[in-house]
Amino acid sequence: MSVPFVPPEETPPAEGSTSSAHPERADGGIWEHPMIWLSVILVGALLGGLLFLFRGLGL
Repeated sequence: MSVPFVPPEETPPAEGSTSSAHPERADGGIWEHPMIWLSVILVGALLGGLLFLFRGLGL
């Protein structure tokens, strides 16, 4: 049985081959951007820390 030449980055044609296009997964919405949530948490923690710092200093 002769196998046709297939470039290294290609999946050879076969029954059950995964080389066909896969459906795109759904957009994860806000969970696709964890850096936004991390920055919101860090800014909130910074503001809370500054609140207690200024209250402690009597400003």
